[in-house]
Amino acid sequence: MTAGYLSLTERDREEMLEAIGVSSMEELFAQIPAAVRLDRELDVPPALTEAELFRHLEELAAKNAHAGVELSFLGAGIYDHYVPAIVDTVLQRGEFLTAYTPYQPEMSQGVLQAIFEYQTVICELTGMDVSNASGYDGFTVAADACFIAKHHTGRSKVVLCETLNPQLRQVVKTYAPGFGLEIVEVPHDGGTTDPERLAAAAVGAGIVIFPQPNFFGCLEPAPDLAQAAKEAGALAVAHVDITSLGVLEAPGAYGCDIAIGEGQGIGNAQSYGGPHYGFLAARSEFIRRMPGRIVGETTDLNGDRGFVLTLQTREQHIRREKATSNMTTNQTLLSLGGLVTLAWLGPQGLRELGETCMALVGYAAERIHLPAAFDRPAFKELALRTPIPARDVIRAARERGVHPGYALGRDVEGMDDVLLVAFTEKRTPAEIDRLAGVLAEVCS
Repeated sequence: MTAGYLSLTERDREEMLEAIGVSSMEELFAQIPAAVRLDRELDVPPALTEAELFRHLEELAAKNAHAGVELSFLGAGIYDHYVPAIVDTVLQRGEFLTAYTPYQPEMSQGVLQAIFEYQTVICELTGMDVSNASGYDGFTVAADACFIAKHHTGRSKVVLCETLNPQLRQVVKTYAPGFGLEIVEVPHDGGTTDPERLAAAAVGAGIVIFPQPNFFGCLEPAPDLAQAAKEAGALAVAHVDITSLGVLEAPGAYGCDIAIGEGQGIGNAQSYGGPHYGFLAARSEFIRRMPGRIVGETTDLNGDRGFVLTLQTREQHIRREKATSNMTTNQTLLSLGGLVTLAWLGPQGLRELGETCMALVGYAAERIHLPAAFDRPAFKELALRTPIPARDVIRAARERGVHPGYALGRDVEGMDDVLLVAFTEKRTPAEIDRLAGVLAEVCS
């Protein structure tokens, strides 16, 4: 097979040049100054045929090790939870696979109903009044929450706990100059956030964002942190793990104004880090400041149940200066995967999922003979001290077919000897025993 990957032939090129009235490529680019033109061939390998290119890409893809071929305890924000078969069955239906709603969205009653049901379960899980239709991921929704807080409180100071995912903090910092925000970070004390230290930092702040559980796997004193934020006049925002909400209290129950988080753990595979979906839910007083779109329920002229786009904040729909978001392309298909999984689990299933993760953490703490980095309760991740740099531990363990976790030293100064290990319901006690054996071998 000698056909090139690109279909363009010399004859195609000549016909296009003739159509625009030039005789050659040199004449086409003649008006571009010579100083800015590349006067040599591109330094790229020779072109491949389609079959050769396909084989080359297969060879590259084979170098990746996904969670199905390597025993993985890698987490740190993206987790290997079970995705039931019913998710793909629903997502691959033609009614949903085209996620983009038309510009007359009420024509897509099925999509709008799916979004409405998604918003409903997010509100029930977080204890909030209203949810938007989902966001890009669990980090951009944090920036959205900052925007809500600034307009509601008139304050530009943002307080972030150091125990938040470092990527979340970086996203907020990236948005900060454009929003006119001042960022203040609160260090951790022994793996969690001290409410008194947070209260001192929250003076004059418009928003305080804290995680539950945190990036180190530890459970924060969330009600105390929320109270500290509220007493300072700031909005209290919890960034929660959605898989924990079957066993941990909903943020709305301990006084939070907004709940945000990454939805990947429910209904979406790790997919090498994305794409996934973020959720943002709030008390009703913030509904007109919320980013994206909100689907509402109504009745038509016949009295039948129907669904409409109740609120949308994109600048193309309302005046630009009043827009709260430039992106309303919510992650409908991926959030639908979350909705299907939550319906599949049910309240009892979600509770059992959380209990299983916590039980596996307890089992691992007994079987793995490495000291815990923090003396704090954990949900589904353990931070362990290693006698050699954690990155060396990971490298040696992977040579034995086990990915043991995440090196916290990549993000946190002074933690080069800390390994963050994730335990989802997909891991078994036998697999944890294998991990314990590998760690004992590479750390000896």
